[in-house]
Amino acid sequence: MEKTTRPISDEERLKRKVRILAVLARAADDSQFLARLAENPSEALSEYYTLTQEELAALVSGDIKKIESWLGKLDKQHATWLWCRLSQEKW
Repeated sequence: MEKTTRPISDEERLKRKVRILAVLARAADDSQFLARLAENPSEALSEYYTLTQEELAALVSGDIKKIESWLGKLDKQHATWLWCRLSQEKW
């Protein structure tokens, strides 16, 4: 069975942006949180219970393309976690 995706509303799009930017800003500002993300991203993100599975997967994997498709081009500060994740090469 093929999964159909419904269009996302402007309100949902804004909520997604706020949720993801909250994680990225914290990672940039809180070195302990950044270290927890590097060690065990799923555990570190567990307190962000409003993130969808798709958002969690993108953050855990460091999927910059997916995240920027939702948020637009990230500045250096907000991309801190994603660059750290990619440099770990934990695939």
